[in-house]
Amino acid sequence: MGDVTTVAVAGETRRRPELAAFLRSRRARVTPQDVGMPPGLRRRTPGLRREEVAQLSGVGVTWYTWLEQGRPINASSQVLDAVARTLRLDRPEREHLYHLAEVPYEPESAPEHAVGAGPEIQGILDALVPLPAVVYNARYDVLATNATYEMMFLREDGRPWTGPLGVRNVLWSLFTMPADKCPVVERHLELPLMVAQLRGAYGRHVGEPAWESFVRLLSEASPYFAELWRSGDVVPPGTRVKTFRHHRAGEIRMTSVSLSINGMPECRIVTYTPNDEESRRSIDLLLNGA
Repeated sequence: MGDVTTVAVAGETRRRPELAAFLRSRRARVTPQDVGMPPGLRRRTPGLRREEVAQLSGVGVTWYTWLEQGRPINASSQVLDAVARTLRLDRPEREHLYHLAEVPYEPESAPEHAVGAGPEIQGILDALVPLPAVVYNARYDVLATNATYEMMFLREDGRPWTGPLGVRNVLWSLFTMPADKCPVVERHLELPLMVAQLRGAYGRHVGEPAWESFVRLLSEASPYFAELWRSGDVVPPGTRVKTFRHHRAGEIRMTSVSLSINGMPECRIVTYTPNDEESRRSIDLLLNGA
């Protein structure tokens, strides 16, 4: 019972500062012109002031100030909706706000630790060959792969990149490997999106030891990850066009599609489809051992 209480207290302790930082970062993003207000004089930052957010949301200045300071105050869904509209939050950002404020928003339970995908899911991945396919959880732990994925993303020595405690994790690999070994060509575009997607999931796990440890360790290992994490950006999973670099096959242009899995909350199958014939031939050469 004591352990449960400790985790709950830790979650509350982390959730409030995270909520405060998230609101400040979103407020700084909205200019007075965005909401039809004059820019005014002697404005220290380009974003809205706290009193302006309160006024536009129809709430008290003191109440909003306390909310943004992370004080332990209650918030209703109606009030959060008003704040979200003022700050121009999209759907994943709104959901993130609700989780941090501990207000119900399509609640969904999820396992804390990585678990295997099971033989049925593995069979689907294998049937997708020659397309690369993988199962990720919300933290980008690799739960299952097929042969094509393994050929594309193994290290040059034939071993997988692993994260802390031996868990295979894509974010850990991409942020800690040498830049010239990174398989993502447009690293400056793709990595911020992946971190923003991670942060969206993090809102449901604030205070959980596995998540807090992962974020802390990766922030210590990668200053670039730490910088992106501080930005506060949130995006949902979705279809992406990506270019990968393989040490033997060269550049391969792929479209990634993310599919949810019934019975595995917060987990998804991601498949990669070649965008052109040259990329398709490169995949075939990899599978044939060229």
